[in-house]
Amino acid sequence: MTLPRTPSQTVGPFYAIGLCRRTDNELVAPDDESAVHVGGMLFDGAGDPVPDGLVELWSAPARAWGRCSTYPDGRFAFVLAKPPAAAGEAPHYDVYVFARGLLRHQLARLYFADEPEANAADPVLSTLTPDERATLVARADGDGLRFDIRMQGESQTVFFAT
Repeated sequence: MTLPRTPSQTVGPFYAIGLCRRTDNELVAPDDESAVHVGGMLFDGAGDPVPDGLVELWSAPARAWGRCSTYPDGRFAFVLAKPPAAAGEAPHYDVYVFARGLLRHQLARLYFADEPEANAADPVLSTLTPDERATLVARADGDGLRFDIRMQGESQTVFFAT
């Protein structure tokens, strides 16, 4: 007897059906004086936008969490406050990426370009090459920050084991 496959055994559009229906991408009010607008794109291995992905941000020191599904063109956006730095680390958010084709989420980090000294001393960033570090540091873009996530290929975002 063969049992039917379940979502945990198959790769399907489950994120678009379930998780993506809820977006909590404002970690602080947009008009808060500490608000930072961060936007970006989620790209697959071929460099195409992922229209049905999900990006989550977490910060233990700030007790902050947010979630944003990608728009049809692969864009995502957050309004957040820079979190306090944990001991010995630069201010950052943990970034979880959920998308079709992934059986498990992927973990990256989002650092801030205006923290060069803290970033240089960060124990995670200091183990990476300059090109790898660049994939984890949000850069200035107009009135906010830009943080693209590339799942594979050229300029692939650095992901960590979970």
